[in-house]
Amino acid sequence: MSNTNLLQQENSQVHAEVLDANNSYASSFGDKGNLPLPPGRKFAILTCMDARLDPAKYAGLAEGDAHVIRNAGGRASDDAIRSLIISHKLLGTREWFVIHHTDCGMQLFTDEVIRGLLTTSLKTATIDEKGWRNLDESGGSHEADNIAFLAFINLANSVTEDVQRIKKHPLVAKDIPVYGYIYDVKTGKLVEVPEATAIGRAR
Repeated sequence: MSNTNLLQQENSQVHAEVLDANNSYASSFGDKGNLPLPPGRKFAILTCMDARLDPAKYAGLAEGDAHVIRNAGGRASDDAIRSLIISHKLLGTREWFVIHHTDCGMQLFTDEVIRGLLTTSLKTATIDEKGWRNLDESGGSHEADNIAFLAFINLANSVTEDVQRIKKHPLVAKDIPVYGYIYDVKTGKLVEVPEATAIGRAR
């Protein structure tokens, strides 16, 4: 069987598993359909898409409690800030958390590295002792030159930068506190970044 067929078979299995899980979830959905649109606990979390992070568990959330905005690195991108602005202005959140995490993949490359990889191939790259490389060099696009991937080196600095960027945005109300934290993937603990939280305090 070809690699393409194997991948299709694997994807079909995942697809079926997701639908089975959803059927099970929906069968005991109860009265959750009556939850109000605004988040009940009136706060939002901006965090990473890393599969090891479960904000519902590490922050004690149930459906309807809070807004959770996720992207690669949990960065305060233009789109993340767009979501936070809507979260407050139209849906009433009053406090925000920026939560990055240890062992983040965003520390393993630079914007220049990923742009170079995407220029020559759109297929998944690999990493070894020599760094990132493409296994296949067909296809690719220079469109990556137009994207800020927001890679970073220092974890605490990235949290502080993002809190600062949010607080300085002209459409973010000054009285919204923005807390900066790092989630430790080895312990499950949230560790405050004091400089970030100081910058993010309500005024």
